[in-house]
Amino acid sequence: MRAHLLVATIFFLAAVQTFGQDSKPNDKLEQEIRKLDAAHAEAILKRDVDALKKLIADDAVTNHPTGKVVKERDGIIELIRNGTINYASMVREPESVMLYKDMAVVMGHETIKYADNAPHAGQVINRRYTNIWLKRNGKWQLAVRHANIVCP
Repeated sequence: MRAHLLVATIFFLAAVQTFGQDSKPNDKLEQEIRKLDAAHAEAILKRDVDALKKLIADDAVTNHPTGKVVKERDGIIELIRNGTINYASMVREPESVMLYKDMAVVMGHETIKYADNAPHAGQVINRRYTNIWLKRNGKWQLAVRHANIVCP
């Protein structure tokens, strides 16, 4: 419930903050955010903890497809270490990038295939996702993520 409230608050604040903002898209910033989002997917696929430490904020929160709210970056890293996050392949396709002053929201879909030694081995899962990137101290980091499995 707290995660839903956090996401709703962030969207509300973003809407208020953008009132009167120039509607012309910032192509350079959008490309930067798309690259960061792709780098995050690649780091998850490769289970690259060092890269994830750079991409994910310390205080990040994730509404994970396992049905759990995972608090802080270390929670995601623990899911990698214990094998819950272990994919043979992952394709992330962003469909929308919304830019705000110090926030970017990426929405799209992902297709993952679990590795042979992971829970749900070999299974292919389609998911919808929302990633919220915040700019703090001049650096963009993933602060909020929501991913849910799409029912067949």
